[in-house]
This record gives sequence, structure tokens and C-alpha cells, in this order.
Amino acid sequence: MRTPTTPTPEKFEQRRAELGEATLQTLATLGYARTSLREIAQNSAFSHGVLHYYFSDKTDLILCSVRQYKARCVTRYDSVVDQAQDHDRLLKGFLDTLGETLRDEAPLHRLWYDLRAQAMFEAAFQGDVAVIDKSLEKMIWNVVARLAQLAGVSEGLPSPALAYATIDGVFQQALLKHLSGDKKAIATMKRDVAALLAALLSPAARARACAAN
Repeated sequence: MRTPTTPTPEKFEQRRAELGEATLQTLATLGYARTSLREIAQNSAFSHGVLHYYFSDKTDLILCSVRQYKARCVTRYDSVVDQAQDHDRLLKGFLDTLGETLRDEAPLHRLWYDLRAQAMFEAAFQGDVAVIDKSLEKMIWNVVARLAQLAGVSEGLPSPALAYATIDGVFQQALLKHLSGDKKAIATMKRDVAALLAALLSPAARARACAAN
């Protein structure tokens, strides 16, 4: 009888990534507090033994899954930024994509906010959450900076942290309303983010106008 061979580190990490991706929807449905490796196994195509072999506990699995999902998220607006030739088209593309991801991936965003809240209590989450948050901040700043560039604004811009915190706050509130059945939540969010971006960039526009005079 052949004994199973131990996977190489590369194969092991590859399998972890595959399992993390495959169980993401289950995690998003159940949330952090309601999950254990056994519970995840019962709601997925994988045995408890397989999950326990590749992940030390549910925290390990959740972090693996969310890291992968957010790594995809941060590239979501790259094509929108790269292809936009003017301010209005970029703004529309950004708002449309923001609305689509809220509508189509609401449970996954809920899992992220659940994890971020848990980081205030669980030290194991803090490092990964900080890294993911920073990557999302950079993602939002790329959009804001490009909007400013297309509008001819170069001074008085908000900090990347402020731009991210304000837009993320609007998005999270819209997510809560959307999950509660508010059919206007996405449209309201798009309108509010547009107004917020105008407010964030308007001081810069005024500073530029004053400098020109």
C-alpha cells in the first residue's frame, strides 16, 4: 500500500489557495461568528479532515480566503482608470463599477467588514486587515488622483486616508441598507459618492483658481 506523499511547500500553498477560493461563498454566507472548520466543511464540498490538514483553524482559512478576494478587488478599477479619457467618463465608470460590486458581491463585502470588526478583538487578524485596508486605500486614491488630474486639479487634494475613509464609509452604509432590502441603496450610494468626490476635490479647485489669480 502506497503512503501519501507530503506535498511540496509550493503545492501546499497552491492547494490552500484553491480551498480558500472554493469556500469563500460559504464563509460569506455564514460569517465569522457562526463558522468553524467543521461547519464550513458541512456546507461545502470538502471534508473536515481536508480543511484541517491545510488550515490550522477557521481564522487561518478566513484570512486566506479574504486575502485572495481583496487582491482581486484592488484591481477592479484599473481598467476604468486606464481607459477613461475625461473626468466625467471616469466618474461614471467608477460609480457604475462601485454599484455593480455592491449588488453582485454583497455577502463577500459583508465578510470583509465582519473580519475588519473582529480585528479590534482578535490580534491574529490585525496584520492582515491592516495590509488589506492599505491596498484598498491605494485603490481609491488611484481613482481620486486620476479624477483630479483629468479635472486639472493639482493642489489642495485630500489625503489618501481621508479619501478612502469617507468613500468606504458611504459604501459600508449602502451595503447595510442593501442587505436590509433597501432597493434604492445602490442608486443613493452612487449619488452620495459623486457628491462626496465633488466636495473632496472642490477645495483643490478653489485653491487652483486663487493661485491663477
